[in-house]
Formats: sequence, structure tokens, C-alpha cells
Amino acid sequence: MEQKIIVSKQRIKQWLEAWEDQCVVSFSGGVDSTVLLDLVRSVNPDIKAVFVNTGLEYPQIVKFVKTISNVDIIRPKMTYKQVIEKYGYPFPSKGIATKISEIKHTKSDSLKKLRLTGIRPNGEYSPLSKLSKKWEYLIEAPFEVSSRCCDIMKKQPLHKYQNENGVKPFVGVMAEESSNRVISYVKHSCNAFNATHPQSRPLMFWSKQDVIRYIQMNDLPYCSSVYGDIVESDNGELGFSKTDRTGCVFCMFGVNFDQEPNRFQIMQKENPKMYRYCMEELKIKQVLEYCGIPYEWRDVPKQDKIEFEFEEK
Repeated sequence: MEQKIIVSKQRIKQWLEAWEDQCVVSFSGGVDSTVLLDLVRSVNPDIKAVFVNTGLEYPQIVKFVKTISNVDIIRPKMTYKQVIEKYGYPFPSKGIATKISEIKHTKSDSLKKLRLTGIRPNGEYSPLSKLSKKWEYLIEAPFEVSSRCCDIMKKQPLHKYQNENGVKPFVGVMAEESSNRVISYVKHSCNAFNATHPQSRPLMFWSKQDVIRYIQMNDLPYCSSVYGDIVESDNGELGFSKTDRTGCVFCMFGVNFDQEPNRFQIMQKENPKMYRYCMEELKIKQVLEYCGIPYEWRDVPKQDKIEFEFEEK
């Protein structure tokens, strides 16, 4: 742990020196970016942070962000409802949603063939480029799926902010979170100087356990009203007593992997107003029903309650 902290601070110093301290921390209010912000400010206490208030965050997260000094709060141009109406629902993952959208809407016959068969124009077989049979039924679904949501509601406003202010970002992502991030880490290491959008990822070689351990070691304040307390399992693994996930409340990416009660079942039990908005106004019910994912509360072990103050906007 101590060695990881040393290396992360070295990467932070390299990034700050390269851009003459004209940098910003991309801050979501979650534990990963909370640790990132603490690390960066241990090197330069004056670094500004930026938070994108998409309207999809836990209200407690927004309140927590407002307790942190020197944070700019920005908003996207489109609402979540506008995004899903125009592009489609974020389900079941970014990669799969992208492939399905390309199959349905691309004008390129070669791209469509690649996504359906995995065969490139040169005849080479690329199995990772092909849509898995498991998800082919979504091609004929009575709704659209898309991976555009994150780009429109988070990345675009962040890129706009960075360009307008002439700053380069620190981002709290880790390689263990996806295969794409592993590939990116192998290609760029922590400091992606040559990426399309240059960014520093000082936590890239960390694990979730490292993040929690850092919070514990440093008694670092985090949004405990959402996460709960740090707890240790019988095998010594650290976790949180309430939830490990604080992303966009309405996001459907990965819901098919949720254990029951899943995110929407909990929402129905604890936050009926928000649940009705999701199911009726956003029509998330039709997606979950079509995909065979439970969305109504059943008699399963109950998680600790997380209070919401939800306003339809």
C-alpha cells in the first residue's frame, strides 16, 4: 500500500510538471475520486476539482461534493430523459449497446458484418468484435439501446470545461474495472500523454481494496450516508455496509449482474416516487420486462435504507 501511494504521487508530480500545474481533478463524489482528490492535493493543495451534476446522482453525493472546497460544479446540456428518447437506454453494457446500435443504424455493410459475424473485410476472424448470441435478441427489441449517455452527460461537459479553462484532468479510474481499461493501461500507463484526450490515472494499478484501505488508513472523510461504514468480512476483505455503487441512479448498465434486491427493487421499496418516475415516465419498466430482469420488490434480504430527496425536473 505504501509503495502504491509513492508511485501514484510520482505520477501526479509528473503530470503537474508536464502541464505546469494547469490541471483539474475530475471529481464524482464517490470513494475512488475522493481518494484521488486527496492524493493530488497532498502534492498540490491548490488544485481545483470539477463535478458534473447530471441530475442522476444520489442527493447525498451532491451534498457531500458541496462540502469540499475549490470544486466547480457544471451540468450537461441534455437531461437523461432527452438522451434515452433520442439515442436509447444504457443497457446492458457500453460495449454491447454500441454493437447493437451499430448493427441497427450503421450505413457500413462491412461494420454490420463485423458486428454480426466477427469477420473483417480482409477475411480475418475477430471474435471480440462480434455481438454475442446472448444479446442478439436486443436487435429486434421495441426500444433502442445506446452507450451515448455517459459521453453526453459526463464526458462532453468535462471536455468543454477542460478546453475552456486550458486544464488537463486527473481521473480516478482503475484497470481492474474493465478489459478496455487494462488495454489502455498497457498502452499508456498512468499518464496518457498521447491519448486523444490526455489524462492522468494515478489509481490505474490500484484495486477497490486499496481505495478502502487508504480511506481507513488516513481516516479520510467520504460520503458515508450513501456508502455506510467500512466493514471487514471473515476473510479479511474490506467493504461498505450499505452499497459499493454510487453511479448514476437510473443507469441500467450492469443491472443484469445485480443480486436481488437489485437497484430498482430497492428503489421501489425505499423511494416509491423515484421508482414511479423511472418505470412510468422514463419507461424503464418495458426494458427490464423485455429482458427478464425483476423490477418489483420481492421477499429477499433487505439492504440498509438510503434516503432520497427526489424532484422531477
